[in-house]
Amino acid sequence: MSSARAKVIIKGRVQGVFYRQSTCTKSLEMEVTGWVRNMPNGYVEAVFEGCEQKIMDILEWCKRGPGSARVDEVIVSYEEPTGEFSTFKIK
Repeated sequence: MSSARAKVIIKGRVQGVFYRQSTCTKSLEMEVTGWVRNMPNGYVEAVFEGCEQKIMDILEWCKRGPGSARVDEVIVSYEEPTGEFSTFKIK
């Protein structure tokens, strides 16, 4: 399977609702590497890397997030995979 990398900005009520922790848990379950962090403007930013289908699956999950989140918009930009990550972590 081909590798993919996606940089994502998630807008909505995504801070203070376990969005980062849930994203980390889900990414590890799906064997996707990268990171997630809160941004000062209230958004969440993430980078996902892994097989293309798993990236598509985690992006679909990001549109919902955990039950307490309200996702208004997910902005995705695709980049060349670098293989720089060995796991998924919260920054």
